[in-house]
Amino acid sequence: RAAKSISDKIFDSCGWTQRRGALLSPFLHQISPRSRTLFSETGVWEKDYRTETRRKVEEWWHPRIMAHFMVIYLIPHKKKFYVLSMFPYPSGRLHMGHVRVYTISDTIGHFQKMRGHQVLNPMGWDAFGLPAENAAIERGLDPEDWTKSNIQSMREQLDTLGLCFNWDREVTTCLPDYYRWTQYLFIKLFEAGLAYQKEAVVNWDPVDQTVLADEQVDENGHSWRSGALVEQKLLTQWFIKTTNYAKPLLDALQDLPEWYGVKAMQANWIGECTGCYFDFKLKVNGKETGETLSAYSSSPETVYGAAYLAILPSHRLLHGSSSVRSALQEAFQPGRDSLTDITAHNLFTGREVPLVISHKETFDDYLDTVVGVPDCNEEDLSVARALNLSWTSVLKTHEDGTQTLINSEEFSGLTREQAFNSITQKAKEQKVGGYLTSSKLRDWLISRQRYWGTPIPVVHCGSCGPVAVPEEELPVTLPKLPSITGKGASPLEAAHDWVNCKCPRCKGPARRETDTMDTFVDSAWYYFRYTDPHNAYRPFERHLADHWLPVDVYIGGKEHAVMHLYYARFLCHFCKDQGLVAHREPFRKLLVQGLIKGQTFKLAGSGQYLKREEINFTDKEPVALSGGRVEVTWEKMSKSKHNGLDPQDVVQQYGVDTVRLYILYAAPPEQDILWNAKTDALAGVLRWQSRLWQLVTKLRAARQLGDVPNPRLLKKKELAEAKKIWENKNYAIQEVTTHFTEDFLFNAAISRLMGLTNTLSSATVRLLQHSVEFEEALAALVMMTAPMAPHLASELWAGLCQVKQPLSPILQHGGDVLQQSWPTVDPEYLEVPDFVELSVLINNKSCGMVTVPVQVSKDTSRVQQLVLESPVGQKFLSERNIKRAILSPRTALINFLVDE
Repeated sequence: RAAKSISDKIFDSCGWTQRRGALLSPFLHQISPRSRTLFSETGVWEKDYRTETRRKVEEWWHPRIMAHFMVIYLIPHKKKFYVLSMFPYPSGRLHMGHVRVYTISDTIGHFQKMRGHQVLNPMGWDAFGLPAENAAIERGLDPEDWTKSNIQSMREQLDTLGLCFNWDREVTTCLPDYYRWTQYLFIKLFEAGLAYQKEAVVNWDPVDQTVLADEQVDENGHSWRSGALVEQKLLTQWFIKTTNYAKPLLDALQDLPEWYGVKAMQANWIGECTGCYFDFKLKVNGKETGETLSAYSSSPETVYGAAYLAILPSHRLLHGSSSVRSALQEAFQPGRDSLTDITAHNLFTGREVPLVISHKETFDDYLDTVVGVPDCNEEDLSVARALNLSWTSVLKTHEDGTQTLINSEEFSGLTREQAFNSITQKAKEQKVGGYLTSSKLRDWLISRQRYWGTPIPVVHCGSCGPVAVPEEELPVTLPKLPSITGKGASPLEAAHDWVNCKCPRCKGPARRETDTMDTFVDSAWYYFRYTDPHNAYRPFERHLADHWLPVDVYIGGKEHAVMHLYYARFLCHFCKDQGLVAHREPFRKLLVQGLIKGQTFKLAGSGQYLKREEINFTDKEPVALSGGRVEVTWEKMSKSKHNGLDPQDVVQQYGVDTVRLYILYAAPPEQDILWNAKTDALAGVLRWQSRLWQLVTKLRAARQLGDVPNPRLLKKKELAEAKKIWENKNYAIQEVTTHFTEDFLFNAAISRLMGLTNTLSSATVRLLQHSVEFEEALAALVMMTAPMAPHLASELWAGLCQVKQPLSPILQHGGDVLQQSWPTVDPEYLEVPDFVELSVLINNKSCGMVTVPVQVSKDTSRVQQLVLESPVGQKFLSERNIKRAILSPRTALINFLVDE
């Protein structure tokens, strides 16, 4: 009854679908430690781990493991651990890359639960965006219907993989209860002056008919999604002023652990934050035009010495709808610096400088407007002299080479460094610039001229200008459209009743903004929503976000290491400044995973991809059946390249646990996996599973022999063997725990467990009968395997816990393996002696012992030197040619290979 009560609470609180409840409810009465296991159902433990055994094991344990995950989650007063994998776009089909990232997060989640932590491992859907819209257009469907259908399909696929997510935390970015709060955060940015609209030359995708951010255009000028050659257009767009946070985002990287090179990528993306922007009001003939222009200064401390403002010939002021456009065009002389009749009033210094159209096509990096200061730049000096401009000198150089400011009002007399800090700080306080940023970083362009995205919650009023929709009127929901063409203006323009509205401020006629937000805005804050996904009053409660954040491990592809990660970090910094959260950085550790690549076959010359059945493999080199040489490469899996794999087909063939172990064992997470069923990795994990099964089989058989287990019956040699097992067990626990917590080298963890398996496999029958060390080592081995192969380990544990007359209390605790505490190193193992006795072998034959300090016992060159200096070395090795010295990583032994 208690178990049933818990299960009722799970489903009531989690809001799982009826399908999911129907799947698990028949098993929930069996969650208790008294539940019948696979082998006890028949009364017989199968001696071999065959394909049919594996299938029955996974069928039995699959629903139980998922139910246990939820039950344990509800236990209060546990230390938190937030493991987050990047949520997928709901395309409708999982690919092997999904399987890899979610296997890693699932493994970490199970491990941390066994360590006693309360684990949050949520899942959701990055559900807005062009792919769904384009698919809906092609099929004549509503994007919402298409997306929801895909989500349902992918949820079912995730279930078949045995992945344990906290489905009660599920978020879907295209649902109003989510994007309501995306709009709320946009309004907060708007009110803080960080969301703004301006005319800009933008990247236009002629195929997808939408704007692209600079990051969404590849180095050859093609769209990241459609592949089309990107065009340049002048459009009024919405931006988020991420440049204001450039310096804090750059500095905060110093306090984060290394992220597989991602920190360097982030730092390079941001650039050196040595300058800032200042705001200027433009005037024509002394009259203000209402236009504000931000200009970059690489030396903010010299701003009082500005001689002019320079813009590029491609600047929006010359080509857009600006009120100064005609005056600029009249003054513009191609190929030379052009002095205009327009002046720019510096809102910080109060001084006016002329506006100049530069002869250059580009400034440094990505700038289009700069402040010219002759005192600190030879090129600026040359321009000012050529145009006969006047300026104020602001630098005084002293005999020792230092420089101080002059003619700079209250900043005069300060050193350049002092003035730099004071001027930028005051400009920020006055809200006229001063935020340190780099010359290469641009603000985040978020406008998209598409339908399937979060509506921007702004109305445009002829009297009031752009006005944010009041928070109480959120969400601004997407209107239903009879059809979406994907051509021309934003599809939302067609929703006339939706577009035409009243101004929230003056109640006069107004029009809604018809651009939608880039999907990167939705994914910039989803890690917050997971902490409080059903909150109908705010995006999240601060105490819940503060409890779970920062994310302890964030897992995803390295392709998101710049854009997504930068935007997510920015929004977290902003939320901290708004008092919404306590943490400035959202992620503690980042775990990037490589691709899973499949073998591709291309016709040499044409590059046409071929299917495997279209190739003749009988000769040394493959040849196309149609004729022609074939190039064999490894590429990211794709249907178009005929090298993809359906995860469900792979699981059907090999089993969930085998696929999980292969993915974890084939390569470290950050490296690519070349999927090949014939490789040693797959064969290796298949053999290892069988060997684990055999160890439990052997122990059960040994305890059937009739002798009462009694460690006192072990002889000296057997006691030494038992000690070796004890040492190897502790060494494995130490190493595997480190791999799970520090470097995430799951392949190395599996190798260490395979090593422990080898040690246990060589144990004598007497040890199996009478050794508590063997029993506890095998228990630890099964427990450490459990996060990676939970179905197999669960059955092994059930068989292990029902051996006759167990010696260890570990096997008497009850509960399934994933409910056990993660094994810890025995305290006496940590009491390391200062010296270790090392066996010396020559060509695999023992010739003596040498004592070496523990701190150098793993250093081959030092150990070799100490052995050669010892009496044993002098006697047996002094006159022999040593070809190689092999220091065992597991036992105290060094083997010298010498010429006979």
